[in-house]
Amino acid sequence: MIEQDILRRFLFEELGIRGVWVNITASWQTAKKHQQGPENAQLLLGQGLAAVTLLSATIKFNGSMIMQIQGEGDFKALVAQATHDRNLRGLIRTNEVVDNGTLSEMFGNNGRLVLTIEPEDANPYQGIVALEGLNLANALEAYFEKSEQLNTRVWLYANADTAMGLLIQELPSKNLDSKEWERIQLLAHTLTEKEALTWGAEELLYKLFNEDTVRVYEPETVQFKCSCGRPRIERTLRALGADELNSILAEQGKIEVNCEFCGAHYLFDPIDVANALNAESTTTLSDTVH
Repeated sequence: MIEQDILRRFLFEELGIRGVWVNITASWQTAKKHQQGPENAQLLLGQGLAAVTLLSATIKFNGSMIMQIQGEGDFKALVAQATHDRNLRGLIRTNEVVDNGTLSEMFGNNGRLVLTIEPEDANPYQGIVALEGLNLANALEAYFEKSEQLNTRVWLYANADTAMGLLIQELPSKNLDSKEWERIQLLAHTLTEKEALTWGAEELLYKLFNEDTVRVYEPETVQFKCSCGRPRIERTLRALGADELNSILAEQGKIEVNCEFCGAHYLFDPIDVANALNAESTTTLSDTVH
């Protein structure tokens, strides 16, 4: 039986190649419940969530990784975020009707891929490349080739029920044998979409790489969890400044904020705003409305 909402890291012990496999099912259903858009947009969001979860497992950090794709085509923005403890969320913005095509065609002119790492105890790190490739997996491979100079291959699939991802990558500190790398990626390329969406991690790795010694690490649970909250919204309000907030209050009598990731609704009356403007204050008088 396929493992659902699970991430498994693995290692080719004798080759200097590592990998990550992920399945998102319940977490994927929860994430897309809060998003609107045509079917191909929803499926791209599923791939994006699988992708950022894979990528977050390739580095050691406490914090979050954010993948953003922006463009001027029918697809406007894709945002997917995963934390070091495998919490994920995402959103997608498109025109009401979108034509199918390559990823760069759908995002149009000036499309770009941005990966941001936000550690809890250090300054953020950001990499930006032009958007290219037939699909999201190709775009991420191009990113690693240009930004990290690491041999990397990615496979991403999604349907109405589930999404999955597979990544293989050379270890930064190893002298990778190019023939071995070519052999492993050719074996991985035999994977079909049906197999990818129905096989569990151990079954997939055995059927693809049964002639190699592959260490599979313990499963890690993946879940949808939004990082929004009243304190975070208050920080955002403070960043707007007192003049802007008071102008909104004068016009509307209150300030309402909706989370685009999870649909949570936050209401701030004048007293709440006054408290938010006081960075020392921890008192809020309005409850979150769901």
